Amino acid sequence: MPGEAIQHVIDAITENRRKFSAFCHALNEEQLARAVPGSMWIVRDFAAHLGTLDTALLNWFGAVPAGAVADSSVGADGQPFDVDEFNDAQAAARRTWTLERVFAEAAENRRMLAALLASLTDEQIERPMHFAGDGKRAAADIPLKLFLQGWAQHDPIHVADMVKALPELAGDAQIAAWLDNPYVAGYQKAMNGATHG
Repeated sequence: MPGEAIQHVIDAITENRRKFSAFCHALNEEQLARAVPGSMWIVRDFAAHLGTLDTALLNWFGAVPAGAVADSSVGADGQPFDVDEFNDAQAAARRTWTLERVFAEAAENRRMLAALLASLTDEQIERPMHFAGDGKRAAADIPLKLFLQGWAQHDPIHVADMVKALPELAGDAQIAAWLDNPYVAGYQKAMNGATHG
């Protein structure tokens, strides 16, 4: 049975993914194809990103149960890992996929990642994680628990980006309530308009 902190993360990512899927499936093809201001991505690319980043996290966290430190700087092939290059490539490769296919892949990736998360102990998530940084954030060593708490809000964080291309949804009360979250606000402030990663 997962500890309380991990269970909270699993519950958050499950609920946020349910809401994210409903949000995306409510969009029409024209909305999904809109360019997102301040980004190289279109709206639908964020679904591909959120569905595929789990595979990178599986690699980053995979050896933690055996005592290793979570590390985002090394890919599954042992080579240096650039998360921005990975994200851009995954989004581009799935741009012509149906949403059903994107979310089917995402569900399998999420199932594997949730199982790994459930195996982590409270002691293991108190250990540091090495975050290698990205195009907007510097490298840092942070507690894995803190990383996971922020990452659990990754779906609404990117809905805030997507809504920049969907002004007709900016006044939606349900979306606004979902995005009224300190992690969403903090990420948007930190990124200064950056909208992928």
